[in-house]
Amino acid sequence: MEARDYVLQLINKARIAQKEFEKYSQEQVDEAVRAIGKSIYDNGEMLARMAVDETKMGVYEDKIVKNKGKSKAVWNKLKGVKSRGIIKYIAEEGLVEVAKPIGVVGAVTPTTNPTMTPMHNAMIALKGGNAIIICPHPRAKNTGVKTVDLMREALDKVGAPKDLIQIVNEPTVEISNLVMQLSDVCVSTGGPGMVKVAYSSGKPAFGVGAGNVQCLIDKDANLEEVVPKVIKGRIYDNGILCTCEQSAICPDEMYNEFIDRLVQSGAYYIEKEEEVKSLRKALFPDGNISKDCVGASPYEIAKMASIAIPKDTKLLVVKVEKYGTEEYFAKEKMCPVLSAYKYEKWEDAVNIANQNLEYEGKGHSAIIHSYTKENIEYAANILPVSRFGVNQIGSSGLGGSFLNGLNPTATLGCGSWGNNSISENLWFNHLINVSKIAYEVPSKKIPTDDEIWN
Repeated sequence: MEARDYVLQLINKARIAQKEFEKYSQEQVDEAVRAIGKSIYDNGEMLARMAVDETKMGVYEDKIVKNKGKSKAVWNKLKGVKSRGIIKYIAEEGLVEVAKPIGVVGAVTPTTNPTMTPMHNAMIALKGGNAIIICPHPRAKNTGVKTVDLMREALDKVGAPKDLIQIVNEPTVEISNLVMQLSDVCVSTGGPGMVKVAYSSGKPAFGVGAGNVQCLIDKDANLEEVVPKVIKGRIYDNGILCTCEQSAICPDEMYNEFIDRLVQSGAYYIEKEEEVKSLRKALFPDGNISKDCVGASPYEIAKMASIAIPKDTKLLVVKVEKYGTEEYFAKEKMCPVLSAYKYEKWEDAVNIANQNLEYEGKGHSAIIHSYTKENIEYAANILPVSRFGVNQIGSSGLGGSFLNGLNPTATLGCGSWGNNSISENLWFNHLINVSKIAYEVPSKKIPTDDEIWN
């Protein structure tokens, strides 16, 4: 079958299912959304094993946490929320908001998150009354297909149309492009190439920008609390998440203690010039991150760099003195390697982070360990990122968690900085149209010209 005919067949089935689903009550919609989330939660271990075995990336135990944790967080925030029909009355403005589905969502998902991303995108798409077609990464297609099969079975059990969720079994660039062109809206969670294609599809699109999370440590931070968070954030799933800490920027007077605590907790510190050069060459052989290093363990990465380290090393920490475009270590490293900087004044720390973000990761996220409101807000006013996590773990917090107000998501918009249409975490409200009923409000005072202009 020709690629276009194949995609049109998927689109047609999705439209038939969506038209039926569009008639469902809020309770029926929520039942379907809960069912697909619970199916991934219940099969988190099996899907985690499949993902590691197929992609050769990440950590089995962390992928279990990702599958189960994200499904819980997403459903917890979706349940009880109005998303169909009249969703809001704004009496003082005489406005009534009515939610309506967009239709068919086309979603490109990455090899780094072959289970969690399809699940999240399906849950928020269906919450808005839509159907969705998943285009998995070729290196993760089997895991993606199994994920979608489980969700389709869950839909069938609650009497909802299975074709609300479909997947491309044999993904190609051509088919992914066609899905994005023929759907009503597209979501691209992956590399910059596919994101660019999504925005060029001629349809409304939501994409992501590159991550490069800068971790700023203030002088009032407690290193006993900070170090475990930095480690957990940097090594989670072998560092393949865009939300993982990339650079730690530490006060000069606290730097040695910071490094000592990291080493005591299982890090290997790299400061000798020859080792720094070897690691840089292994990670960035042509200025771009080596595919062999993405999602690899510290031991495997060190071996590529001809550096002897214990097999149980948790992460590699490299001393870096240059920042911005003068240093490859200032870029995103999708593996458990942390760049360590020192600074004298808070303004210097923010400048280092800013230069690194200008090099890569502009628009994404930052972590700040501080209890000084002025310093937190100083950084937030200057750094060009869409979200700041304060005194928390980047990998698990920036994508939304039970402990903060960010929407739990698999797609983190980076605003115009990252060439994205949104600067927030993708959520169901981005995948609906909202009509407004506007009533006159006779009691509203009409200001005089003098009151307006003065």
